[in-house]
Amino acid sequence: MTRTIQWNVVAYMICALFVTTVILSFTFTNALWNSQIAGLSAPHWLQNKAVSSPSSLSLTTEAMHIPKSLFQPATVIPKASAPEAPEQIRNIPVPSVPVTVVPMVNLIHTYKVTAFYLNVRSMPDASSTIMTQVKQGELLKVVSVTESGWLSLQDGGYVHGGYAEKVPQLSESISVTPAVAAKEVKAAKVEVSTASVIHQTVKKVNATTAAMDNLPIKKKLVTSLETLAKPTSKVMSDSGLNKEQIATIFKGTKLAGHGLEAAVLAIEDKYGINAFFTIAVMKLESGNGSSRLAQTKNNLFGLNAVTGKNAYKKAFSFATKGESVRKFGQLLSANYVERGYTTIEKVAKKYCPANGRWAGHVRSIMRSDFLKLA
Repeated sequence: MTRTIQWNVVAYMICALFVTTVILSFTFTNALWNSQIAGLSAPHWLQNKAVSSPSSLSLTTEAMHIPKSLFQPATVIPKASAPEAPEQIRNIPVPSVPVTVVPMVNLIHTYKVTAFYLNVRSMPDASSTIMTQVKQGELLKVVSVTESGWLSLQDGGYVHGGYAEKVPQLSESISVTPAVAAKEVKAAKVEVSTASVIHQTVKKVNATTAAMDNLPIKKKLVTSLETLAKPTSKVMSDSGLNKEQIATIFKGTKLAGHGLEAAVLAIEDKYGINAFFTIAVMKLESGNGSSRLAQTKNNLFGLNAVTGKNAYKKAFSFATKGESVRKFGQLLSANYVERGYTTIEKVAKKYCPANGRWAGHVRSIMRSDFLKLA
């Protein structure tokens, strides 16, 4: 009986201990849960215990897989404001600067063709395709100049700068800075002023020439015109020209003043080559004496200047321009006339086969020169 009572007491104590353990565990878990939700630390009497030996029944945010950010409020850090400027600085008025919009202008230079006929090519190269041709005196709008001296045209294509001269005038608009535009305007004013002086000088010279026209020598010149023969397609014919008339034809070109008159008449006398024809070929091939070959090698006819990159190097060089004329007469007589090339059209097929308009250009120049005298 006594043993039974003892076992009963032990059983009651075990039950009481179990209940007490359950109550304590529930109290600890509830306190920890509330502290996690509220963002507060656990009671001091639970902190040490939770750190040293956490209970297997305690619930943590990791065990429940609950993101911490869902329960903790975001920490807002106030933005630092810039220090306010002193009142004396804040009260300084800001001057208003007017903005001036300056129109941008571009300089498209104008060039005048000096050659009787000038090829406009697709590329800045003498071997490139000929797009069209322009005549002497035509004005070209040029946007740029290449290092090799070719002029890039506004409408497309290229011409060689050796056969055109710049016209002194203010160019049309594209885009340059106002400073450059002002500089060009100043230069244009100087050019216009210079052109005015030249015009006045030419006017005086013309007046002097008009006075000289009344001299008896004029009658002698008129009489010599009667001996002129109208140019034809025949290469072997008498022109009837003299030195004074040839000098008149050369006037205003870079062929004047080189004593070419005697050389032209010499090959007409020796080989029978019409002087009008020789002069026309000379003008056409040298751009009135302004081509690179004419200026640097005295080659007025493009002799041996084959098409291609080495055209300039292979071209003949002469000590004087007169020697170039005499060489032309010799080659034309031996390689053309004596082989049956006796008309302008036949000569063109061998002399310049790449340019189908060559013969027409030569005939046109011959007629123009004849009308100058007639």
